[in-house]
Order: sequence, then structure tokens, then C-alpha cells
Amino acid sequence: MKYIYLSLLMAYYFSEASAQDSIVSKGIDSTQLRDLSDLFSKKKKAKKKKVEIAVAPDFTYLPAAGYSMQTGFAGVVTANLSFRLAKGRDAKQSTINTSFTYSQYNQTILPLMANIWSKNGKWNYIVDWRYMNYPSPTWGLAGRADPNDKSGTGNGYTINFKYWKIHQMILRALSKNVFIGTGYYFDKFNDISELGANGQPAPPDTYLKKQGLTNRDEIGIGIPFRFLLDSRINQLNPNQGWYLSVTWRDNLVSLGSKKNWQSLVIDVRKYFQITRSGNTLAFWVYSWRSAKGTPYLMLPSTGWDDSYNTGRGYIQGRFRSNIMNYMEAEYRFKITHNGLLGMVLFANVQSYKQNLVSGREVLAPAAGTGLRIKLNKNSGANLCIDYGVGQNGSQGFFVNLGEVF
Repeated sequence: MKYIYLSLLMAYYFSEASAQDSIVSKGIDSTQLRDLSDLFSKKKKAKKKKVEIAVAPDFTYLPAAGYSMQTGFAGVVTANLSFRLAKGRDAKQSTINTSFTYSQYNQTILPLMANIWSKNGKWNYIVDWRYMNYPSPTWGLAGRADPNDKSGTGNGYTINFKYWKIHQMILRALSKNVFIGTGYYFDKFNDISELGANGQPAPPDTYLKKQGLTNRDEIGIGIPFRFLLDSRINQLNPNQGWYLSVTWRDNLVSLGSKKNWQSLVIDVRKYFQITRSGNTLAFWVYSWRSAKGTPYLMLPSTGWDDSYNTGRGYIQGRFRSNIMNYMEAEYRFKITHNGLLGMVLFANVQSYKQNLVSGREVLAPAAGTGLRIKLNKNSGANLCIDYGVGQNGSQGFFVNLGEVF
């Protein structure tokens, strides 16, 4: 899972590049830009000059501690490296992210994610590796259990598991910003155990067992195929362009899966820069569909997309089914002219089929606001602290290094 936490400590930076592409496009001079490190820097201000796109890398390191709906109190150390392998305004920004999280619920989260663009822009290499030792609540299909029901199973069940994820893809350009490719997906949940309400052992006939959560491990190994259109320049903080990803995954017994099953994910994002100062209106449409035979823990679910960011306003895993449809809109605007502080307003809605075969759809809307603190003016990386509110009293903090989408 992508860590979610409330930052309490200081960020440290090692920066050699010049400035974020979104600022460059408007010709703002570099002396106007500020990030968190500038508040404590004793260096003299640079002479006024126009910013140029640079190739040298930017490194952002952030130790933190805080609280979230999913982890409780947690300690986090996270790092981000951003760089370009070519010069020019159209050179895409590559990123490598990692972190280590340990929470009060004895959760351990260790991801390594990379999105690297080749020097000539013809190749895109995508890596998503992670290990999770992860006690986690779940509420059945379409969030059938009511979190406010104190009678027993209404609070859902806690699922203990270890999760190993190896996702990697290689994409080749068909034309400018259009790519197609394949790779290897490996997902394994092992040491799965279920607890009932209040941490007691789960009874033998729980709702989750009736839905197929009966194995000590779940394995999905498959070959993905992806079509990608990505005209964004900066993926950490996009304010222009399109993102369209269509991924078909075929999991095969011959590769090691317990069953043959398929999934389809369609991810569409559009960004409009609506003022010269860089305020942005962003839209996100996400559809995740999985075929019969998909293991319970690999079904489409809140906050279990590849970026672990769907459903701000609800705890991860709150809703789950074989079909998930999701829409979100966000308005991003500056508080200070120098870009140090900003805010967002967002609203989203997610829908799930109540049963795997038939039944009405469950709709779950949410909305909220958030603060943006510029961690690195060169890469555009923000510390994003959001507060989302959903239905039935669901609410909490959601924090990221880099924009949610």
C-alpha cells in the first residue's frame, strides 16, 4: 500500500536541477520560486534569470510520523528521485520512489516504484515492487457490513496477511506520447488468517469464508498488455495534458496462478491549467473489472488501485466487488504566489456491484479539501495533506508525496 501519514518532521533536499516544467512553461523567473528548504536556507538569493529545463536529478527525503485511517499511528521514511534523461521542454520527468512504514497495528510496508523514460523518449520502463505485512479490515462485497453496527460482525473482519507484489512493464513508442507494451505481474498473499469482531477468532461460517476467502494463500501470476497515451511532462505534479492507460491482465495456471482469470483496468486523466499562475482543474475516471475466479483479496477495491489513491474519504478496502467504477475531480490552486503553499478541493464517487453476478450497484460519494506544501521546487514535489469525508461518518486524513493523480 502507498503510505498515508501526517508529516511532522522536516524534509531534506539535495537538488541540482533548475525548475519544474509547469513553472517553466509560463516563463516565471526562478527567484520567485520557494520550497520548504528555502525557509531555512542561508544562501543568498540567485540573480534574476529565466528558468531552463535541466537534466540533473533532484532527491527529496522525508522522515515523518503521524496517523491515518488505515495504519493508525505510524512512522515513515520516504524518498523520491526525479530526473530527466534528455534536455528540452518535451523531455518527460522520470521518477523513483521508495519508503518504509511501520504502524501501531504492526503493519510493515516497503515499496519500490519507478517510472523511467528513455533518453530518446521511445521507451518507458515501469516498476512496482512491494512487500507488506498487513493486518487490514475488510467489509465483504460492496462494503456490505456496516462499520457503525456495534453488534458484532458489522464492524467487518480483520484479515492478516503478507503481500508480495512484482509488477514490471516495458512500453515502446508507436508515436509521440503513444506507447504499447507488456511485462510480468506477480501477486501473492500468504499466511492469510481472519479475525472476527474485537480481535476474536473468526467463526467457521463467516460471510468472508462464504465468499471464498478460505485459503491460506492467494496467487495471481499473469502477462499484462498495456496501451498508454501520456502527454504529461511532470508526473509528480501534472498541470497539463492527457493520461490514458488500458491494461489487460491474463492470469494463467501455467504460470503459477491457482486459477485462470482476467482483469481490465481503464485509467483516464485530464488536466487543465486555467490561470497563468498555474491553478489546475484535474479529472480522473477509473474503471476496474475482474473476471470470475478472481481471488477475494485481488478483487477491485477502494484504495487498492496501482497508486493506492482511489476513494479519499474512505478507509482502504471499504468496498470490494468484481466491478469498480470511479470518478474524481480536483481543483488545485496556490495560496502564496511563490508556490510554497497551495490548496485543493476534491470530490469523488465510487460504485460497486453488490453481488458478483447480479444486484444493484452501491454508490459511495466523498469530498474534501487539502493543503499543499512545496517540498522541492525543482521537481515540483508537494507534500499533500488531505481530509476527506464520506458517508456514514467515514472521514480521515490522506497524505501523499506527489499529487494523488
